[in-house]
Amino acid sequence: MSLLDATQNALVAAMRGSEMQQTVLTNNLANTDTPGFQPASVNFQSTLASAMQAGQSPTSVTFTPQTEANVSTADGNGVNAEQTSADLASNGLLYEDLTSVAAQREQILISAIGTG
Repeated sequence: MSLLDATQNALVAAMRGSEMQQTVLTNNLANTDTPGFQPASVNFQSTLASAMQAGQSPTSVTFTPQTEANVSTADGNGVNAEQTSADLASNGLLYEDLTSVAAQREQILISAIGTG
């Protein structure tokens, strides 16, 4: 029996996905001036939701970056720096929310056990 319930496991998995998305977005932004570079993204929310609907444990879900084939500059680069910066900020806020909820749930467990 796991100490963590399915909700906590889903939060932890979502945090992993958000962390991977942050890394991918940062890489996209770093390659804004690289000719021919195509950005990637991690759609961790739908991947996690689909896995959970199929009865898969959130702890076993793997997230895979997907390349987004689009060209926004003459040199074949597909990165939109402004949109990527906004996506980074949005994902950062989402990660903060996820960690806050996970920490609050952990605190409830500690209080219930009587060690906090």
